[in-house]
Amino acid sequence: MRHLSGKAVVITGAGRGLGEAYARAVAAEGASVVVNDLDAELADEVAACIVGAGGTAVAHPCDVSEWDQAAALVERCVTEFGTIDGLVNNAGYFSLALPQEQRQEALRRTVDVNLVGTAACGVHALRHMIGRGTGVVLNVTSGEQMGKTASAIYGATKAAVATLTYSWAEDVREHGVRVNAVSPNAHTAMAAVYARYRGEAGAQNTGIAPATNAPLVVYLLSELSAAVTGQVVRLAGDELMLCTHPAVLDPVLHSAEWTVEAIAEAFDRDLTGRQQPSGVRRVASTVLA
Repeated sequence: MRHLSGKAVVITGAGRGLGEAYARAVAAEGASVVVNDLDAELADEVAACIVGAGGTAVAHPCDVSEWDQAAALVERCVTEFGTIDGLVNNAGYFSLALPQEQRQEALRRTVDVNLVGTAACGVHALRHMIGRGTGVVLNVTSGEQMGKTASAIYGATKAAVATLTYSWAEDVREHGVRVNAVSPNAHTAMAAVYARYRGEAGAQNTGIAPATNAPLVVYLLSELSAAVTGQVVRLAGDELMLCTHPAVLDPVLHSAEWTVEAIAEAFDRDLTGRQQPSGVRRVASTVLA
């Protein structure tokens, strides 16, 4: 039996790259798919390929950062397939800039697509799912949320998406709805942006095809992951891992009064060596009581 038989799933930014890989894999597992992309031609092509392979799909191009268009996208799934069981918030905008290079239009577009688009689609989908008492929202974050040169705005939006994931998971847990996020790693169109900005660094992830990330999306949309919610899961080539939630680090220091001098002494004595580096890194797992 296929893992997503009878499910109806919306996938944003599915005209190419990771989104296309997710759409093809989800359809192959039996789901009916609404293929969204800003580029209508790309969305139509992916939907046609899915149908040609024996799957069920319709294209619905729109700008997910527009509230009413996001609502119409979710409604298209309900109208076409009778319900919405899953949403994959994959649509994204990527640019690189140091603070002294940052352009306002790129900043706004990055925030609009990555954060506003994710939030808008998620809110509209969750309203349907809460009413039915079932459903899965799957957001897309990035390792760049942990800090990387020239990725401040993009990384900030992805960190915000992680926070959406944690908060929504708590908001809808009692309604039988799950919210998780994937942090994928693959060679996609983003590499061209890296190549223009960083030269040889644009060759990153050349051996990792977008399709290698698709099984994780299928798993998190399926009933196999019924016990998983509020998590950011990273798949990077041959490595599968959970990402940490923001947390308070030990030691937690106490003082009757925190003066400037007392804080300086605390850093000199206890905290300087505990400062956290930026970037993707590994830490020992902990369970908080």
